[in-house]
Amino acid sequence: MKYVFLAGAAGFIGARMAQVLLAHGYKVTGVDNLNAYYDVAVKKYRLAQLKEHRGFEFYPVDIEHRDALARLFKRFKYDAVINLAARAGVRYSLIDPHVYFSTNALGTLNLLELCQKNRIKKFVLASTSSLYAGQKMPFKEDLPVNTPISPYAASKKAAEMTCYTYHYHYGIDISILRYFTVYGPAGRPDMSVFRFIKWIDEGVPLDIYGDGLQARDFTYIDDIVDGTFKALKKVGFEVINLGGGAKPYTLNETIRLIEKAMGKKARRKKLVFPKADMKATWADISKARNVLGWQPTIDVQEGIRRTVEWYQQNTHWLKDVKV
Repeated sequence: MKYVFLAGAAGFIGARMAQVLLAHGYKVTGVDNLNAYYDVAVKKYRLAQLKEHRGFEFYPVDIEHRDALARLFKRFKYDAVINLAARAGVRYSLIDPHVYFSTNALGTLNLLELCQKNRIKKFVLASTSSLYAGQKMPFKEDLPVNTPISPYAASKKAAEMTCYTYHYHYGIDISILRYFTVYGPAGRPDMSVFRFIKWIDEGVPLDIYGDGLQARDFTYIDDIVDGTFKALKKVGFEVINLGGGAKPYTLNETIRLIEKAMGKKARRKKLVFPKADMKATWADISKARNVLGWQPTIDVQEGIRRTVEWYQQNTHWLKDVKV
C-alpha cells in the first residue's frame, strides 16, 4: 500500500501519523475540518510541519460532508483509509451529543461507503478505551462493551458496529484500535497532561476532578502511532487495544512527575468528579503483541519528560494557547 487517505490529519495523532507514513514512503491525502473544540493554533502548528513534506496534500474537508469526500476519492486511488477524525471529550459530549454522532458515527459511515464504492480494501478506525466503563481491569477486547456512559463512547460504539457491517458484506479488512489516554509533544490542550504542564508553568491552580486518585493507562504518542501504522496489515476484522499496558497512573502521580520534570510545584483546585468520567483505565495489550507485533517502548516518566521539554521549547507561542 502506498497511498493513504488520512482523516483528522491536523489532530494530535493524525499529524504524527502522517509524518510516519511519509517517512515510510507513503503518499498521504489529509483532511480535517479544523474545528475549534480546542485552540486551532495547535492544529495549525502541526499542519505547518506536515506541509514541508512532499507527498502530503491537505484539504479542509469535514468527514460529515459526503460529496466533498467523494470528489477526493474520485480524484485519487487510495490503498487504505485511516479514520482518526473524531469529536473527542467525554464531558462535552453531554453538552452537544448531536455533533458527536454526526462526526463519529455518520462520518465513519461516509468513509466506509466510499471504501465500498471505490473497492478500497483496508480501513483503520480510531476508537476509545471509554467503551470499557464498568468492566473489570485490565480491559480485554472481548469484554461486552454494551453500556457506554457518555454520548462520546456511544458514538464510537456505533462506529465500531458499522465497521463490522462493512467487513461482513463487502470484505473490507478492518483494524479497530481502542486508544488509551494518548499524550506527548504537540498534544491536545484540553487533555490533562498539556493543561497541567501549562498551568504549573503559569502558576495557575490545577482543576482536579475528585480526589486525584482516578487513574489512566497513559500511552505516549509515538507508541500509539507505531501501533496504528502496524495496524495497516491484513487482519480480517479485529478490535485491538493500544495502551501503556504496564500500570495505570493516578492523576496525583502524574502531577508529581510533571512537577519533577519542570522543577515547579503545582497548586490545586478540587472540583466535583463528573458522572460520565471513568475512575480508571488499564489495557490488556496481549492481542496487540500477538496480532500486530506491537509493544509500547516509552514509559510515563520518559514520556512526561519529553512532553515538558517540547513545551518549554515552544512557550513563545504556547503561552497564548487557550486550555
